[in-house]
Amino acid sequence: MFSTKALERIKTIIKKIEFIQAIIDEYGGTDKALEDEQYGRAAILMHLTSIGEQFDKLLHNGDLDVLAFFEKEDIKGSYNLRNFIAHDYEGIDLYIVEDVIDKRLPIILENAKEVLEQT
Repeated sequence: MFSTKALERIKTIIKKIEFIQAIIDEYGGTDKALEDEQYGRAAILMHLTSIGEQFDKLLHNGDLDVLAFFEKEDIKGSYNLRNFIAHDYEGIDLYIVEDVIDKRLPIILENAKEVLEQT
């Protein structure tokens, strides 16, 4: 039903979300992880960047059947966040990042797992 490459990208999204959650758990909260500029924040922002890139690759490769499982705002928002991180790293609004992590990533994770259940 889905291409092997598309499924690998979905698995990468799941892995990156799980990495973010592990970092947050290690620090005892999203806000505490983001306060650590050297390690916690840097790692989280890199994983968020990767998630945005995976969505962009799915979109540009025409994997619309896979993308149908996700809300358009999550696809676009992930890539927009990636762009903000890449182009204005020091200007990132950490409250927005925290909101994305706490509210949108669980939904993205659930949708990604649903894709894998369909295979």
